[in-house]
Amino acid sequence: MSRIHKENHLIERIGWLRAAVLGANDGIISTASLILGVASAASSQNAALVAGVAGLVAGAMSMAAGEYVSVSSQSDTEHADLAREKGELASDPQREQEELAQFYVARGVEAGLARQVAFQLMAKDALGAHARDELGISEMTTARPIQAALASAATFTVGAAAPLVLVVLSPSRLLLPVVAVGSLLFLALLGMIGAKAGGAGILRPTIRVTFWGALAMALTTGIGALFGTAV
Repeated sequence: MSRIHKENHLIERIGWLRAAVLGANDGIISTASLILGVASAASSQNAALVAGVAGLVAGAMSMAAGEYVSVSSQSDTEHADLAREKGELASDPQREQEELAQFYVARGVEAGLARQVAFQLMAKDALGAHARDELGISEMTTARPIQAALASAATFTVGAAAPLVLVVLSPSRLLLPVVAVGSLLFLALLGMIGAKAGGAGILRPTIRVTFWGALAMALTTGIGALFGTAV
């Protein structure tokens, strides 16, 4: 008897990976941009540090709340669809079986075989079969609000801590270049890690995240300098 080989697919990581990369990326960009904006307005190093810490706390809470609300909405929709499907299965199982069979026919399965497959799958787990093949809901991709919120908050905090460390370690006169260059390096590293974890090529994700980070930091630095000069 042959043994079944269990495969680990990268799609299983999509829920937490998206939230983690988004959180860390936002943490680095928003905190570094805030620090650079304050520092370029001729404020003290201490003021830039305080602004960065405030940005970290506010950003982490915002990310957690936003991610939880967003993913909860997805979860509510999934549960509503499953409840509706459960009711349809109870009221007219034959029609639902034929509906499931037609999904397999559309994918290229011969009609008779498709009906056999639908019958056997529904005999084992009717709701699970319809959730997977009709609604596109599976264990790998189902919404997990708490997991997404915690991942976003934690990774935002880690990302935001990076430019804060640079502020602490940087000489006052070199604050702007040290935070800017260091944060871009952190972003490039994040792009590489995210691409590697997701099984994608490294170059494009790294360039993408670094470009948008550089643009955000350049804009806030310019605005800080403009208002600092005006004041």
